[in-house]
Amino acid sequence: MNFETPKMDTSGSSSVKRWVLRSTVAVAFLSALLVGCDTLERQATAPDQTNVSTEEVANNPNRYIGQTVTVRSEPIAKISPSTFTIEDDQFFGSQPILVVNASGQPFTFPAEAGNEIQVTGVVRNFVFADVEREYNLGLEANAYRDYENQPALIAQSIALAPEPGTLTREPRQYYGKPLAVTGEIESIQGVNAFTLDEDQLFGTQDLLVLRAPAAANQPAIKDGEKVAVTGVLRPFVVAELERYYDFNWDAGIQQKLEAEYENRPVLIAENVYPSAIPDSAQ
Repeated sequence: MNFETPKMDTSGSSSVKRWVLRSTVAVAFLSALLVGCDTLERQATAPDQTNVSTEEVANNPNRYIGQTVTVRSEPIAKISPSTFTIEDDQFFGSQPILVVNASGQPFTFPAEAGNEIQVTGVVRNFVFADVEREYNLGLEANAYRDYENQPALIAQSIALAPEPGTLTREPRQYYGKPLAVTGEIESIQGVNAFTLDEDQLFGTQDLLVLRAPAAANQPAIKDGEKVAVTGVLRPFVVAELERYYDFNWDAGIQQKLEAEYENRPVLIAENVYPSAIPDSAQ
């Protein structure tokens, strides 16, 4: 798997740069991996990445039909409990893309505007009759006339994508939910423990990240690296973490982390990979 972060043209206007930051799409050439920590949780997915834009997907669907892509964007319109649209209104001419939640897991539409989500799914031409026959979602045909034969994402995974500082300030609403979090590695606490710094909000606490044993053999990380982490947020309670995830950490590291992070939020990472958002777009 190639973990090299793709380079992007940074010569556009500031509005385009903001758009790139908010609406990054990564094409996955390997099948998306859905991993559950226990029967109640589903992890977000981590793609092998090549950056494209939502406009490219909308305007060049044949190039991406049949491929698995990961989109990080704000949802703009809820059509039904199982469908919504995404687009970026700052990029002139971009077309809304329909997302169909075929993950088998309910997704609560963000209550507040500006909250990003991450969606992993297969790009296909939307044909209402085919989608309803395959997934039996009880959709109302009249609501999808404008999307017929247009590119759509058939979602295999949907996750909230909050900032690290949001998780440390307001963790309770995110506990137990699949998340996709981007941030800069502030400090490495151990072989499989590090903190994420939001890098944009002063006065916020860094977010502790622990790689689950299943993710322990992923590529090494380094201080200052900007990464994306997919996983589940939990309170730092040693007994519970050991029971759910079979952590077998060094006693010294455990004591250090417990002293500093006991009962604070910790992101249990299933995947850690280079962020697709370039520094020039921040």
